[in-house]
Amino acid sequence: MSIFGNNIFGNKATDSIPGTGTGPAAPQKSDADWRQELTPEEYHVLREAGTERPYTGEYWDTHTAGAYHCRACGAELFTSNEKFDSHCGWPSFWAPLAEGAVRYIHDRTLGMERVEVRCANCDSHLGHVFEGEGYGTPTDQRFCINSVSLKLVPRSDAEEDSGNTES
Repeated sequence: MSIFGNNIFGNKATDSIPGTGTGPAAPQKSDADWRQELTPEEYHVLREAGTERPYTGEYWDTHTAGAYHCRACGAELFTSNEKFDSHCGWPSFWAPLAEGAVRYIHDRTLGMERVEVRCANCDSHLGHVFEGEGYGTPTDQRFCINSVSLKLVPRSDAEEDSGNTES
């Protein structure tokens, strides 16, 4: 079901941004803690809902197989399986890893109607999601995510070949 219909806006999306942490495992950190842990650019994007310039981020044109984690808390959010080339200058995914990995906020800043995407674990800003742009993806959605919000954990060749995780 579309995140743009009443399903999300009526039940899950909000117009305001709550305090840090949204779930039971969410880190409870002060603003000072976040400033100490994150670089100034990471802090601006993740905690102040900023945006990095297009075509400058680490992952906008990456094709490495792996999982994309929240740079602030480490929660796994997206995988390379859902990443696609949208040529917009930011990493694009057609879906998050799992329902509940991200949360949505109705964003009316800059005179636009958008849907902001945040980490469900630590409430960090990731980017925005757009729908109906005509990309040939299974969901017709583009999760436009700031590279600085993510940390790519590449899949190792051994994991891909054997699937064995025993020690």
